[in-house]
Amino acid sequence: MDNQMMKKMADTIRFLAADMVQEANSGHPGAPMGLADVAVVLSRHLRHNPKNPKWLNRDRLVFSGGHATGLIYSLLYLWGYDLTMEDLKKFRQLGSKTPGHPEYGHTPGVEITTGPLGQGVANAVGFSMASKYCAHLVNSETAKIIDHNVYCLCGDGDLEEGISYEACAIAGHQQLDNLILIYDSNRITIEGDTSLAWSENIRMRFEAQGWKVYETDGHNYQQIDETIELAKKADKPVLIIAHTIIAKGACEMAGDAHSHGAPLGEDLIRRAKEAAGFDPDKKFYVPDDVLARFRCAVEEGELAEKEWKHLLKQAPYIEQNEALERLVNPDFDAIEWPTFEPGSEVATRDSNGKILNAIAKAIPGFLGGSADLAPSNKTELKGMGDFPNGKNMHFGIREHAMAAINNGLAAYGPLLPFSATFFVFSDYMKPAVRIAALSGLQHFFVWTHDSIGVGEDGPTHQPIEHLSQFRALPDFYTFRPADGNENVACWKVALKAKKPSAFVCSRQKLKVLKGKDKIAFGGADRGGYLIKKRDNASITLLASGSEVMLALQSGCHLEEQGIMANVVSVPCYELFCEQEREYIDAVIDPKTKVLAIEAASGNEWYRFADDVIGMHSFGASGKAEDLFKHFGFTIPNVIERAKRVLKIS
Repeated sequence: MDNQMMKKMADTIRFLAADMVQEANSGHPGAPMGLADVAVVLSRHLRHNPKNPKWLNRDRLVFSGGHATGLIYSLLYLWGYDLTMEDLKKFRQLGSKTPGHPEYGHTPGVEITTGPLGQGVANAVGFSMASKYCAHLVNSETAKIIDHNVYCLCGDGDLEEGISYEACAIAGHQQLDNLILIYDSNRITIEGDTSLAWSENIRMRFEAQGWKVYETDGHNYQQIDETIELAKKADKPVLIIAHTIIAKGACEMAGDAHSHGAPLGEDLIRRAKEAAGFDPDKKFYVPDDVLARFRCAVEEGELAEKEWKHLLKQAPYIEQNEALERLVNPDFDAIEWPTFEPGSEVATRDSNGKILNAIAKAIPGFLGGSADLAPSNKTELKGMGDFPNGKNMHFGIREHAMAAINNGLAAYGPLLPFSATFFVFSDYMKPAVRIAALSGLQHFFVWTHDSIGVGEDGPTHQPIEHLSQFRALPDFYTFRPADGNENVACWKVALKAKKPSAFVCSRQKLKVLKGKDKIAFGGADRGGYLIKKRDNASITLLASGSEVMLALQSGCHLEEQGIMANVVSVPCYELFCEQEREYIDAVIDPKTKVLAIEAASGNEWYRFADDVIGMHSFGASGKAEDLFKHFGFTIPNVIERAKRVLKIS
């Protein structure tokens, strides 16, 4: 393909992006226009099938700079994904397929939700790690079923965010040789030139992290092509520094920071089109020869997928295909769930460890790791080896990247990842957790040391407000089990749910409650259930996790004083809130007063409760038993507060 044709293709992308932003009067024209030349060349290397965006062995392309949606949607339309020109014209409008930042599951061809800068870089590392693990499971020396590349387009903002340091360090350590990061080095951020706040040597940074680094003129088609060819042959992850001009082709606005996040204006766009030889009166215009060139992706992609599927039926691929089938279609009935003896004492972090191992033994695609806390989180998958040839992933002390990398694993296809750390350090993971919920990714978060039971570590390690924070997150389940058997029941729910879940587990030992046959009404699979029911009850005690036993004990003492109490365990507040009113009323008798008990801020309990025994400070350092007493998590205080609710002196 000659340079003149490629320039015409690139200019088509530029003006589609500019028109989209202008039509919406909102968006970012600069990055799409600056990256258009790179995108045209990359199109020649990308192996994908626009008619089947879920083909497992496709190349992955991540747009970490999610604000460059003008480029993303233009490419998806031009390649032949399920986007129309009308969709491009509805850019950033309510209900359109072209929202302001790309959303996984919303727009065909979008591999992962991006927008928060740096997340996409870590997601791309996750895609590459996912491919390496899957390749280990299904490939052989002579039959390589998984052999694709992972490309990621990123910008200055992505590389300034700390998450990119974490993720790229892991990628270099793992020598992810199918990962190609293309850095749009236009040296511009919203406030101006990057020199205002940034002066590091990016080449040296990545080389120090174990990457191969190439540089290219981001507007020289031959150089870009040759550099991508070199990158595909490298034996380590590759950073391509593409030196570009933001808003290339936008007349006097080229290279200007003002082009980053605002429409260019009708007059400037007209002049830019004229300068490029395009009709200035035509908006959202795609020349026929340009569309034909881009749409070759459909025929080439369908052929590539058909050839791949044909190979799977041939020797020596048949055995590998059987391994692929086991990976893609896991048998959840094969899980041998652990059981826990009523009356025994087991920390829910310990019971959770047994559950993780049971799932991992039965499900090929279940894997994960901890931010250097596996011994404390109890998340080691025993005898199952280390990534990439095993299921134990070692992230180091990198919670932020761990969560975003595992989002990539969850979006990859047949994998079910978990990420673990102390609950208080979920703060470092929050952006990626939010993206997981927004995207509907089945990513499991294991958070231990769940309350003031952390004890001597003090308030820096006592997650007081965190339960409320995650319960407020839409499309997310936060499980805080009361014992090992309830933990099993919660995992069964989480595996069936098509959304992310968190398991918030205790450090201290908790007594295993009575068996399922003793439950008064409902079950953990509905988020909350009645574990003790009394005729003529005047009060209902609600609790989760370690406070469920306190509620049961307090109920017994109230009965001794003639006050009948029902007791409810709510291992998953959000799931319980989803139940129909009839079920909720059967669990929480509307005729009773309600007292909630939880060693956390617990403001959300006022949805059901008349009063809440919770935390109103950051905790303190001391022995766990002393802290629970100090902060009022005792039988006498529960009795006193219950009487206050009932207005009994």
